[in-house]
Amino acid sequence: MIEKALDLVLLTLIPWIELRGSIPYGISHGLDPFTTFFLCVAVNIAIIPLIFLFLKHIFPFFEHWKISQHVLKRTRKKSKKYVKKYGYLGLTLFVAVPLPGSGVYSGSIATYVFDIPRKKALSAIATGTVIAGVIVALGSIGIFSVIL
Repeated sequence: MIEKALDLVLLTLIPWIELRGSIPYGISHGLDPFTTFFLCVAVNIAIIPLIFLFLKHIFPFFEHWKISQHVLKRTRKKSKKYVKKYGYLGLTLFVAVPLPGSGVYSGSIATYVFDIPRKKALSAIATGTVIAGVIVALGSIGIFSVIL
């Protein structure tokens, strides 16, 4: 059980996989859906302040690298229609969309790109994370196949 929980934590920490991959993994490997949901959401939210610190203090040293420029450009393009138009609600919606490239890491990078105050961004990203977690968990237990 602890080994599978550690797998969930490690999967959740991987950018662009996050809880979108770890929740289905946990549920498909026989872990309790509620435990899986709460663990993955908690880990995903807990990493937000660390990402903010990295972006503020360390990322500027790497910003001139091509890969960094690519990540910034891609995130700006993907998040602009949400964040510029709807502000914090848009940031929440951007993170809530359970697709690769729209999670906690991308939401945090959007905060950096658009110079959004981190305290408000933290709650917007956390709320989006919970919404995404609910959607992914419900999909993983098959609720959408029952409705459709």
